[in-house]
Amino acid sequence: MRSDFFSAALGVALAAGLSLGSTASAEPRHGIAMYGDPALPPDFEALPYVNPDAPKGGRIVTGEVGGFDSLNPLILKGSTPWQLRFLNYESLMGRNWDEPFTLYGLLAESVETPEDRSWVEFTLREEARFSDGSPVTVEDVMWSYETLGTEGHPRYRGAWGKVASMEQTGERKIRFTFNTEDRELPLILGLRPILKKAQWEGQEFGASGLDTAPITTAPYQIGAYEAGRYMVLERDPDYWGKDLPFMTGQANFDEIRMEFYGDSQVLFEAFKAGELNSMRESNAEKWETQYDFPAVRSGEIVKSVIPHQRPSGIIGFVMNSRRPAFSDWRVRDAMLHAFNFEYINETLTGGRQQRISSYFSNSVLGMRDGPAEGRVRELLDAHSAELLPGALDGYALPVSDGTERNRKNLRSAIALMEEAGYTIRDGVMTTPGGEPFRFEILLTQGSTEAQSMIDLFAEALIRMGITPEITTVDPAQYNERTQGYDFDMTYYQRGLSLSPGNEQKLYWGRAGVEEPGSYNWMGIDSPAAEAMIDTMLNATDQDEFVAATRALDRILTTGRYVIPIYQWSVSRIAHAAELSYHEPVPVYGDWFTWQSDTWWSEEK
Repeated sequence: MRSDFFSAALGVALAAGLSLGSTASAEPRHGIAMYGDPALPPDFEALPYVNPDAPKGGRIVTGEVGGFDSLNPLILKGSTPWQLRFLNYESLMGRNWDEPFTLYGLLAESVETPEDRSWVEFTLREEARFSDGSPVTVEDVMWSYETLGTEGHPRYRGAWGKVASMEQTGERKIRFTFNTEDRELPLILGLRPILKKAQWEGQEFGASGLDTAPITTAPYQIGAYEAGRYMVLERDPDYWGKDLPFMTGQANFDEIRMEFYGDSQVLFEAFKAGELNSMRESNAEKWETQYDFPAVRSGEIVKSVIPHQRPSGIIGFVMNSRRPAFSDWRVRDAMLHAFNFEYINETLTGGRQQRISSYFSNSVLGMRDGPAEGRVRELLDAHSAELLPGALDGYALPVSDGTERNRKNLRSAIALMEEAGYTIRDGVMTTPGGEPFRFEILLTQGSTEAQSMIDLFAEALIRMGITPEITTVDPAQYNERTQGYDFDMTYYQRGLSLSPGNEQKLYWGRAGVEEPGSYNWMGIDSPAAEAMIDTMLNATDQDEFVAATRALDRILTTGRYVIPIYQWSVSRIAHAAELSYHEPVPVYGDWFTWQSDTWWSEEK
């Protein structure tokens, strides 16, 4: 029913945006969309995917592999539970996950921006409060933006560099004026976490540790925790925003508990034993064959399959092109040929999982089969000198015959290595300098499925005369090494939305080649990719935006930086029968904190 959601919603929004006339002038509004008008009216009563009458109470208990050594997810240093960044903080605006990219007032009661989006002004709600009861002030907001932009995680610094000025324009008003043309900036700034300035006076914000639990405005605050074992988020009974239409039907659990385990199999056994009451399963074969334990048969545990309309993103094994081993695209292409996905998929999932074919596959934004055409071709032609084979003429991932030997693709892999100057001598692949070709595959403890894939991949490499070094480290070491790009190959996952924008530069931008902490783990340094992102950011019609994204998809995919694995076009969640969710689900499906935000417990 919703397969054309993105095309229809974006098309209507753009049509409205191009004919807004007086409504496009700067005036306070209840929400802001990347294109056109927000879908929900000013007097909306609740988001479309929540149950407005959901009861409050109960708890959800989930498991994670790994641990944590910090309570601050807003800085580069340390490792925190990923949920903290989303559940423990609020921003001026909140996102509706049933639209490509639309925000509605949260801490801010209104947003104002001119048609050219050269500035944006937010008006704070008078009733907005931190968990200690103190009011949220413009001073708190300004301090938060400047601190995150200068001392926070690199993900916050790109947008801050585009702010020419920040000023208080009224008792509860704050305005940002931009120094560059970027239509997404008002939305990006609307999503910055807000902190309490007074809490951090005399403290070093960039320090990492477990001593300071943040004072925030969110409905959930940090309760009990033990590093490496568990963390509890408790619902604040005095949460300031519980009566806002945007928050109606959200934050229903009294407690969100995260348990941490050494590996995924131990986590699964804990779920079977009743220590957890919700579990996401990524392996389709395991879902079909191992979820038949007594609690499932009795109905105490329910298996829910959640569809979505978002892009596949990229999941697989990333090759670090900063390293000599993978600086040549032909070597990376050889690895793609040597990775026998069809055999691995059959072995681990019974062939049930579809493969990711490009970064934006499973969506209208994904590259199309065959040669680039129309506006996509025009955009790419301007950078043809730097494009790799397949970007213009068409590209598809290597496909094996499904057998373990994978002879045809291994022959192609060896030929690619030879083309790059490598030779096999006495059964050993040697570099152009005559040294054995070696590289390290970095994994984190507990990554059982990734380890299984790599074991099968390593067997194929050995037949090419390559013996990789497989290193497994604890989560803290893994975080430190990947943040500093200290690896040759490692597991990589990057989710992508229906409205890609500034975050794309954090993912694939040239600054991340040397600056630590970006998500540009592959080290891509491409003026063409940057140009496509700039075109996406400033597109004023649907055709231009989609064409630029499809062109970017071709550049990334034919860069051969990642060996893609499974595509998860659905989410599989096994959960206690008393945990419920509202239908229809949002277009983004099981995205970030949909479960924690909108589910509820029927437990008496």
